[in-house]
Amino acid sequence: MHFFHGQESLTIMEWCLRAIITFFFMLFSAKIMGSRAISQLRLLDFIMALMLGNIIAHPLSDHSIGMKGSIISTMIIIVLYMICISISLKWPRFRKFMDSDPIPLIKDGEILNKGLLKARISVDYLLAELRKEKVEDVKKVALALWEADGQMSIFLDPQFEPLTPSNYQMKTEPFDLPKTIISEGKINFHVLQQIKRDEKWLYNHLRNFHQTDVSNVLLATIDRKSQLNILLYK
Repeated sequence: MHFFHGQESLTIMEWCLRAIITFFFMLFSAKIMGSRAISQLRLLDFIMALMLGNIIAHPLSDHSIGMKGSIISTMIIIVLYMICISISLKWPRFRKFMDSDPIPLIKDGEILNKGLLKARISVDYLLAELRKEKVEDVKKVALALWEADGQMSIFLDPQFEPLTPSNYQMKTEPFDLPKTIISEGKINFHVLQQIKRDEKWLYNHLRNFHQTDVSNVLLATIDRKSQLNILLYK
């Protein structure tokens, strides 16, 4: 099969076969390497990012390489990606192959060495991940799982969970995301319309309560109680 070798001109079918073989070769190679090698990315997303980046970069950096092969290969890779996504949604076994079950690393404060070996990570790496989550003692962890995307999910023992108002049955205010009304000295007139205010109100508020002008404001947000929070340039 001569499409494995470099040629100046390949047929469309040969380019398609090249793309398909490379896609599945990369898929199985990444699966063998394990989720740590593709941390923060799902297996299919990792393959897409790696292959498309290389396919598109070569003809752009080398004028002697035509665009025909890159365009065909890109189209084939995208089609294969969409097919794999569809299959994973319909077939649980394929989905389990693509996104394997979480691997337990810690259970009830005890490190599971079998889990570390399966995830291919060391105790030092595990402790580093715990420190990132502000967990200084393994004994505080009820469960730690190594996810398919190379991330770690950590669940503390309930006795070490931080207290919240719900623990005391306290009523709290509903969640409110403040709206940005000024950003880098520029007024967001759409937000002004939403809160039923005008530009004159904003200018007066800045002068009367903050003794400043819009051009001096780095960021200004307003909450549902119409409280304006100002951050000035420094």
